[in-house]
Amino acid sequence: MNTTPSPALLRRLLACACLAGIPLLSVSVQAAAETAAPRATTVPALPVSHSFSKAESVNGTPFVLTVKNDSKTALKLSGHVLLSVVNHAMDKARKLPEHTLEAGASWSIAELAGDDKVVLNAEGHAPLEIRVPFKL
Repeated sequence: MNTTPSPALLRRLLACACLAGIPLLSVSVQAAAETAAPRATTVPALPVSHSFSKAESVNGTPFVLTVKNDSKTALKLSGHVLLSVVNHAMDKARKLPEHTLEAGASWSIAELAGDDKVVLNAEGHAPLEIRVPFKL
C-alpha cells in the first residue's frame, strides 16, 4: 500500500483548510477595522487661508508660504516642513518654530521648494497639510 499522499489529495486538503479559515479571517479584519477607526469626533478645521509667492534665494528654494489667521482669536501654531528633496546627511523634516498668530495677522514661511509639504497644528483644530506647487 502506498502511504505518500497524492498531489490531488494535498490540494483538496489545502482548499478545505482555506475555506475553514475564511470566517476567522473576516472576523479578525472586522475587529481590526473597528479598533483602528477613531470614534466620530469632529475637530474644526484650522481657520487660516494661505497663498504662495516667489522670492529670490541663494539656496534655490524660491517659494514663500503666507498663512493668514481668519479667526477672531489668536492661534498658537506649530508645525514642520516635509522636504521633497533631501540629502542623506539631512533631516527629512524641518521643524517650524512655535508662532502665535494674532487675529487677522499673517505669517510668512520662507525657503520652500516645489512639492514640499507644510503641516500646521493648533490646539483644538485639525492639522492642515499644504503642498507647495512647482509653478505659480
